[in-house]
Amino acid sequence: MLVVIIAVLVVVLVLVKPSFLNGPFVIAPLLTSISIFAVVGVAQMVVLSIGHMNIAVGNMAAFGAMITGITFDLLSFPLVLGIAAGLVGGALIGAFTGWIIARTGVNSFIVTLAMSFALLGLVPTVYAALSTGSAFTVKPDGFDVLGRNTFAQVCLLGYCGPSAIPIMVVPVLIVLAAVGVLYSRTRYGREFLLTGSNVKAAELSGIPTARRIVLAHTLSGLLATAAGILLACSIGSFTPAIGDEFMLQSFVGPILGGTLLAGGYVSVVGTVLGITLTLVIRKGLELFGVGIETLNVLLGIILLVALSADRVREIRLRRGRTPDTSTAVVDTRDDVETESEGVRA
Repeated sequence: MLVVIIAVLVVVLVLVKPSFLNGPFVIAPLLTSISIFAVVGVAQMVVLSIGHMNIAVGNMAAFGAMITGITFDLLSFPLVLGIAAGLVGGALIGAFTGWIIARTGVNSFIVTLAMSFALLGLVPTVYAALSTGSAFTVKPDGFDVLGRNTFAQVCLLGYCGPSAIPIMVVPVLIVLAAVGVLYSRTRYGREFLLTGSNVKAAELSGIPTARRIVLAHTLSGLLATAAGILLACSIGSFTPAIGDEFMLQSFVGPILGGTLLAGGYVSVVGTVLGITLTLVIRKGLELFGVGIETLNVLLGIILLVALSADRVREIRLRRGRTPDTSTAVVDTRDDVETESEGVRA
């Protein structure tokens, strides 16, 4: 259904605004945004799979991106090493958050909200203390290639690729494929989903639920940082504002794509389609000159619809799991009668 809606929406936009098909100025920036927010959506999806949520996803992205900016600007790290340092920092802050949740049993909403406020104060303070103008602007080799180049700059045998597809799409597809394999092919993915479905049953089945909670939040911090670094590459610098728009999109994408808020079911492809739908709508409204206020109202409505759909799915699943009471009673009576006959015999 999401595919159909996106296709119809694109056709309408092309007919009304042919400039929507402009490769370098419309399609390429749109695909860049979809790539970044798809990683954000997957970062939220990972914790949703265990029945948790990560309110601090945007601030974790800012924190990890800040570490990468520090390594570039102050330590002169090369691209790969600086990105690795930022990813480790994001994973550690996610792991610390998950450890608090698993250790104390406090609701993930409360813990991640507190972490969000803590990072909201920490990140700008570090920028103000270590940078000029609250931004890290040093760019190692390959920084602009990852963030701003398209396949038009990639030529082979005299043929260059399309200018509408950014280079950033490649690492994002690898990340999404890895997360998809995690949930479809590995024990850890199945244990995440079982923990989200019923944590007590998962514990009785021998699943170390506390470790899985820590691991899920670690992956969430890691993926959020990856999105923050990609956003920094696309805008050309590291600033405290990285991640400001992440939280809303991180929920809209997975929920529209079929991920359950209560945990137990996820969809990587659905998350990407949910993100694509919201960003296509946003780009279309921008082409019509609609202001950011209207865009925010529309995103709020989309999130409300998505939450309502999630609630309907949850109710249907619960009804499907509820056994037929009348049948159970009849079967029990039959068993009692059989046992009685056996005793009489």
